Amino acid sequence: MSASEPGGLETGVTRRTVLGTSAGMAAATIVAPHLRANAQPLPTPSETGTTLRLSMSVNGSAVALDVDSRASLLDLLRERVGITGPKKGCDHGQCGACTIHLDGRPVVACLTLAAKADGRAITTIEGLATGETLHPMQSAFIDHDALQCGYCTPGQIMSAVACVQQGRATSPDNIREFMSGNICRCGAYAGIVAAIETVAAETREG
Repeated sequence: MSASEPGGLETGVTRRTVLGTSAGMAAATIVAPHLRANAQPLPTPSETGTTLRLSMSVNGSAVALDVDSRASLLDLLRERVGITGPKKGCDHGQCGACTIHLDGRPVVACLTLAAKADGRAITTIEGLATGETLHPMQSAFIDHDALQCGYCTPGQIMSAVACVQQGRATSPDNIREFMSGNICRCGAYAGIVAAIETVAAETREG
């Protein structure tokens, strides 16, 4: 149903248009590449504790830097590498907003020591898309309105991808169980389950 201006004029703006625009803006934010030719390097902090030299792959790019041995992987990504897709929600491993893939498996970055990532491959929401082409799960989240504010969406999508890859998306109940560690305070759970079911079906058919 189109919205009306005062006086009864139709504006042509629908709920679907508003949701699609909002979802598109969220997707553009979470898939924007972090390594640009003109990007300014992040300032190197003065570490107060024992430091470790770490080398890892982040979304296919080699990263090597000295890090406080007590730093979390989430803080390393956000504050040192400039990866802002994984969000700091509860910082206690309870909300799933910081979910990333470490060697292909989902982990909560806030409870993972940065030192654990040495020599390993990290994938974040920024690394899912191929150029301008969204990952099927990103597209499905948009198609099924599986987000509202978008804060939890990067972690939701990373867990959703793992759910399908691990063969756990065999029923709505199994999907809900697998995704139970990811909290959406906006309550977009029905859309999230539908998005995962869609990608799982396409994966089986393909």
